[in-house]
Amino acid sequence: MDKWSIGLMSGTSLDGIDAALIKSDGITISEFGPSTTIAYDDAFRERLRRVFGRTSRTDEITKIEEELTLRHGDAVVELLRVAQKQANDIEVVGFHGQTIMHDPLIGRTWQLGDGVLLANKLNIPVVFDFRTNDVLAGGEGAPLAPVYHQALAENLEKPIAFLNIGGVANITIVGDNDQMMAFDTGPGNALIDDLLLKYNGQKMDVDGAMAAAGVADQKVVDAFLNHPYFRQLPPKSLDRDDFSPNLVDHLTIEDGAATLTAMTIEAVRLGIEQMPLQPRKILVCGGGRHNPTMMYLLDQVFDVPVVPVEAKGWDGDGMEAQAFAFMALRNMKNLPISFPNTTNAPRPLEGGVIAFPKEVNV
Repeated sequence: MDKWSIGLMSGTSLDGIDAALIKSDGITISEFGPSTTIAYDDAFRERLRRVFGRTSRTDEITKIEEELTLRHGDAVVELLRVAQKQANDIEVVGFHGQTIMHDPLIGRTWQLGDGVLLANKLNIPVVFDFRTNDVLAGGEGAPLAPVYHQALAENLEKPIAFLNIGGVANITIVGDNDQMMAFDTGPGNALIDDLLLKYNGQKMDVDGAMAAAGVADQKVVDAFLNHPYFRQLPPKSLDRDDFSPNLVDHLTIEDGAATLTAMTIEAVRLGIEQMPLQPRKILVCGGGRHNPTMMYLLDQVFDVPVVPVEAKGWDGDGMEAQAFAFMALRNMKNLPISFPNTTNAPRPLEGGVIAFPKEVNV
């Protein structure tokens, strides 16, 4: 039976919290509800940024985690208001949390977020900590959205690709018979965002204007592509900070933005070349699809159509949050969310920990 569920996503770009509502049985999607985004204020964004890469809990991290969780609760309350629904209309909330470190080589991934606190705040069951089970089993722990992409692609011509350009970029290709392959291609928007923040205080390259005004340094791009990650066969995954924007410190900000944008595009190109399935179309979600320069360059690189997911009537801003709503429903049915060809898991694996609210709300 199809149930309403809410998904929450706070990505590595640190824009804020995406919350989205879907109706599903964890296998197919019967209805899309609204989505909303709650932006982080600059002060909280910087506090989060300061704990990236930390490997042990401190009082500072505990305080940030509590505030982060309560902000996610506020996002759910706002989404319920927009959707004109009550807490008891929702079967479950999928709470991704905020990744502050991801290193599957040492068997560790860490997403800040207190699922128990959120369940009690909302009086709704919450599934959280989606990635740890996969990593502990020897998987990459990412990307996890492919199982949702597979459901979206049910009636589409295949093979088809879903390219998510967030802080890190990842690709899913869904073939006939629902065959899936997926992995992180390389940096997405994170290095560009960090460059703009460092040199002119902007949070992003708005409309790709800075990159459009510059010229990519091909020598720097080529040196970047010599990184061993790009020779590693998929499935594979990245942490937001595995690559440094210092690669372009010697360039003007315009040429630096152009060069980092070219790196993202070339990493995607190499990634798709590594796939045994070649897509007939590439559907783009994530913040990168709002960047006209990036979309133009993608279109120039590939011989197949490259279009935002809105071309299919979908919500590109809410898609990752929708994916975690979908995975939360799968958790409740003991269905897998990661697979050998998506995360290098040893077998299809369930993921997430469920927290049920106490009788008395807090």
